[in-house]
Amino acid sequence: MDWWIMKSPFNHRLYPYRLLLASITCSTILLLLSSPNAQAAKQPNIIIIMADDMGWSDIGCYGGEIKTPNLDQLAKNGLRFTQFYNTARCCPTRATLLTGLYAHQAGVGHMMEDRGFDSYRGDLSRNAVTIAEVLKTAGYRTYQSGKWHVSRHINPEGPHHNWPRQRGFDRFFGTIHGAGSFYDPNSLTLDNTQIAPWQDFYYTEAINDFASRYIREHHANHADQPFFLYVAHTAPHWPMHARPEDIARYHGRYAEGWDQLRKERYERLKKMKLINPNWKLSPRDPRSKTWEDADLKPWEQRCMEVYAAMIDRLDRGIGDIIQSLNDTDQFDNTLILFLADNGACAETYGRQDNRPKAIPDPTLRRPMSPGELQRRMEPLFTRDGRPIRTGRGIMPGPDDTYIAYGLSWANASNTPFREYKHWVHEGGISSPLIAHWPKGIKPGAFGNRRAAEEGPLVDDPAHLIDLMATCVDISGAVYPTEHANHKIQPREGVSLAPHFEGKPPVRPNPIFWEHEGNKAIRKGEWKLVSKHKGEPELYNIRKDRTELNNLASSMPEKVKELSREWRQWAARAGVRPWPVKKPK
Repeated sequence: MDWWIMKSPFNHRLYPYRLLLASITCSTILLLLSSPNAQAAKQPNIIIIMADDMGWSDIGCYGGEIKTPNLDQLAKNGLRFTQFYNTARCCPTRATLLTGLYAHQAGVGHMMEDRGFDSYRGDLSRNAVTIAEVLKTAGYRTYQSGKWHVSRHINPEGPHHNWPRQRGFDRFFGTIHGAGSFYDPNSLTLDNTQIAPWQDFYYTEAINDFASRYIREHHANHADQPFFLYVAHTAPHWPMHARPEDIARYHGRYAEGWDQLRKERYERLKKMKLINPNWKLSPRDPRSKTWEDADLKPWEQRCMEVYAAMIDRLDRGIGDIIQSLNDTDQFDNTLILFLADNGACAETYGRQDNRPKAIPDPTLRRPMSPGELQRRMEPLFTRDGRPIRTGRGIMPGPDDTYIAYGLSWANASNTPFREYKHWVHEGGISSPLIAHWPKGIKPGAFGNRRAAEEGPLVDDPAHLIDLMATCVDISGAVYPTEHANHKIQPREGVSLAPHFEGKPPVRPNPIFWEHEGNKAIRKGEWKLVSKHKGEPELYNIRKDRTELNNLASSMPEKVKELSREWRQWAARAGVRPWPVKKPK
């Protein structure tokens, strides 16, 4: 019997900075200090920053060689979670992060298509509230810069009912769709209006630039209110696009290949105490050649150089965000959370010689006008009329290329774990989580933390569902039972705020996953996991987080226990057998 099968389906740089100049008398100051707005200003600002398709060990403070000094500094003066989890895929992660629900409960059980069930609408449910909607009730101003990807409606004409401005955000700059060129992204939007990129546009820079501007403009115009800022990057998701000067910073760094990179990172992770030295490095993916046997080595090196450059640029932009906080005296009372939406991506987009290519109409080969919108995820041409190039040997980086970095480098990005984005083994769902808040995180409280040279470590498992609960907890907001005439589902996660005082939170329920038929449950030190149509695998994560010693055959009762709990959750959350087919 397939123990995973459910017994019954579930039924149920565009803006000038504005300077606020004021002259206030002493009596007015005293009045303001006693006002409700002044009390609200004591609430912490909250910034959530998320990378896209980034592996667990890519950044410096998680064992990587990529230069991320700003993230490293946040980690050193904050907390690093060693067992934080996402949902293994981009839009389900975003739905979960925003709502504090499992993605199926939020209407995004797969991607941005309507599969005929409320849990698979590809559109954020109205029976869910976003963090922005909740925090606005506690006096917060709310901003987003970056990728949305929780609505299937991406066209300029809408409908807009599930765009950021309609889901609680006061300001928005970014893309409604999920992927695209970094030089000419489709669905680029300012508030509710789609726009074309400006000259010398690069999306990662623009996301960080608008985030910094929102911080400065908030301080100028709304200094009596706290703010929530969601910074959702597309880097380092394919295509591999980066500035030439950033690529040059990594020239030759990957000449020894992916095997050597995995060994280096594994040793560094042990030294940094991020992993148990008894956990073995997972074997190289059998679909990957040894570096010695790899062909087109200069091309493969370039792919990883560009990938590293994308993360490097992301980190420097985070430095600009930090500077904006410091310049406006908001840094100390701002909680910054940094994470990734899934594990590294093994997709081979644009890397095959035999990949079908669209034959562009020659009449379209013309420069685009300054205000013309890009409608395609993969453009046929650059904005100045050059055809987009894909395929093996095409050196990535420039705006006329569209290529992923591939499975072998993704295997290294997820060191020491197995599998990738899509799957719910540790390589697909493990994310860095950095928490930094000078006024809110007690530096000397080590009740449930481990000391490490690069900053304190928290080993308790945590998940995206916990971010809503954390924001509600520290803001003083109340999670609603109804919103905008819709009944709201109870949130799923637990607040991570106790960790800020060195105390583990109480987690009454296991953590669950399902994506494309890949399934898992984490309960204490135990994890039951299965690929779609695969056999159950049981691991003791405390002893074997790299998932190399399958205990399923020797512990059938534990398998039965965990599979029963998973089925109960799946029925409650609206999970359908994969592939989900529309009802007739």
